[in-house]
Amino acid sequence: MGNVWARIRAYLEPCLPCLSQGADKPVVIANPGARCSPVTPPRSQRQEPERSSSHYFVALYDYQARTAEDLSFRAGDKLQVLDTSHKGWWFARHLEKREDGYNQQLQGYIPSNYVAEDRSLQAEPWFFGAIKRADAENQLSYSENQTGAFLIRESESQKGDFSLSVLYQGVVKHYRIRRLDEGGFFLTRRKTFSTLNEFVSYYTTRSDGLCVKLEKPCLKIQVPMTFDLSYKTADQWEIDRNSIQLLKRLGSGQFGEVWEGLWNNTTPVAVKTLKPGSMNPNDFLREAQMMKGLRHPKLIQLYAVCTLEDPIYIITELMRHGSLQEYLQNDAGSKIHLTQQVDMAAQVASGMAYLESQNYIHRDLAARNVLVGEHNIYKVADFGLARVFKQVDNEDIYESKHEIKLPVKWTAPEAILAKQFSIKSDVWSFGILLYEIITYGKMPYSGMTGAQVLQLLGQNYRLPQPSNCPQQFYNIMLECWKAEPEERPTFEILQWKLEDYFETDYS
Repeated sequence: MGNVWARIRAYLEPCLPCLSQGADKPVVIANPGARCSPVTPPRSQRQEPERSSSHYFVALYDYQARTAEDLSFRAGDKLQVLDTSHKGWWFARHLEKREDGYNQQLQGYIPSNYVAEDRSLQAEPWFFGAIKRADAENQLSYSENQTGAFLIRESESQKGDFSLSVLYQGVVKHYRIRRLDEGGFFLTRRKTFSTLNEFVSYYTTRSDGLCVKLEKPCLKIQVPMTFDLSYKTADQWEIDRNSIQLLKRLGSGQFGEVWEGLWNNTTPVAVKTLKPGSMNPNDFLREAQMMKGLRHPKLIQLYAVCTLEDPIYIITELMRHGSLQEYLQNDAGSKIHLTQQVDMAAQVASGMAYLESQNYIHRDLAARNVLVGEHNIYKVADFGLARVFKQVDNEDIYESKHEIKLPVKWTAPEAILAKQFSIKSDVWSFGILLYEIITYGKMPYSGMTGAQVLQLLGQNYRLPQPSNCPQQFYNIMLECWKAEPEERPTFEILQWKLEDYFETDYS
């Protein structure tokens, strides 16, 4: 379990605001060691009183304008933020005009999570914030990074400390950066630093106890998703279906089809087109209102809807590799092995732990409802939709009271028999998802009907351990299938167990 208990202790301490609450007012860590000087705005620029501190920002990623009101920029551009009142989208202007003619527009709306306040730690190319150890390893392992690539992140287990993660000959090593009582930093007390900038400068000239001298910062390939399609759709997210082009069908199911689409001729999106009569539009809109407010890096972001005529469109972020079920089946073990499988499970558990913290129940967690993006990113999709779908006939669907039909092979017994849905019934489904992951997308309870499965579950039957499944992984599955819901682990504990699965050194 490694540092699980340290994490539990840290979790009980006061923590930073959650992502959804702090989207428009991010926590900024001052960086007194920054070597850059303050940006002096031209005299002609108006000064806005929206922020009491400096409101000059640095772009962390490229952004291409999606609407006429947006502002395009490139990583490293300096921007002055003029208005932060709109959640997720700020009004800003360029402080410099590009000589190459790129981005002639000088002001417009920008996604707030694409920039960091100038002279803050977030603005440093080597600072990656509060990412997990596993995510640090994934990002450093990109083929574009070479030995010596590094990043600094906030420590998971020791609040206020930082962690240094370094790539060395294909393996990622982790070091704790401790704080001095007077505010400095050190790896060992024989050498201390006033700032993290001094720390980085020193170890880029010599290794001095590290596995290797620090070279280039880890590439920031994982570009964050914007919270909405644009600043206008944040509140008015019933959009004109004529603004959506359907380009390529990605898949189909009992409720409709999924397409790769394009919004406003600028923005790739995924579009779920629902069969007429598959849901009540009013019920869906009530659920979608809650779904849109759920924001987490491991949840598919709902962007907009088209409900005024059939077919209903659900517009979300695009995950180009489709469902996890198909992704696993297509690979069948050629490239995906235990390390990747555990990482998949940990990412799903992270998204579900967030839903757990929001008292939100998925109701249909399965590999078919997890989507795969670039750079080994996995996100939970279709959370909450099972509540509003009108189910169709299928031998693997069990119909209980009031016309509620359930996918028996993924559903907890208490949810089937007594409609007792809870986050603990989602945990049961997560155990089935683990079975799908370790078997490369095989059908659980293969050859059995839903009625047969229900009968066997009543006799305390559980899926047997697959031949390629380590005992440690199977034990986690069995914990999810405890007969009493309250005996099943929380998703937070499941996330920690999976993230610590291969732990051998410091996190």
